[in-house]
Amino acid sequence: MELTTLTEAIENSWCKETSSDPENWNLDNPAWGQCAVTACVINDYLGGKIVWAEALLPDGKKISHYFNFLIGNELDLTRQQFPKGTVILPGIEKKKEFASTREYVLSFEVTQNRYELLKESVENYLEL
Repeated sequence: MELTTLTEAIENSWCKETSSDPENWNLDNPAWGQCAVTACVINDYLGGKIVWAEALLPDGKKISHYFNFLIGNELDLTRQQFPKGTVILPGIEKKKEFASTREYVLSFEVTQNRYELLKESVENYLEL
């Protein structure tokens, strides 16, 4: 799977229902609230690890953020959801009692449901 094809499929599949913050999601910032589910879909197709970091917004607010690590390289398709000047700290595993960050993320039913919706939409897009 080529990254450009997968990126296109994911970006065209983001919607209010796949966002962790549907009340604030909009077409002007479609990546908003999509990080955990996007990281899981990328992991499905490309492998690697899912990592967690704090995103430090210019106004001082801290937001939880997930992205991928592939062959020693960071891959973050949802970084653009944050305003200019946001600092994202280095990614670490966040797995609590689970075997991986992915398992931890998907242990939340609402995230699991959002992931399944995004995954199905990406699969449908790729079949076109």
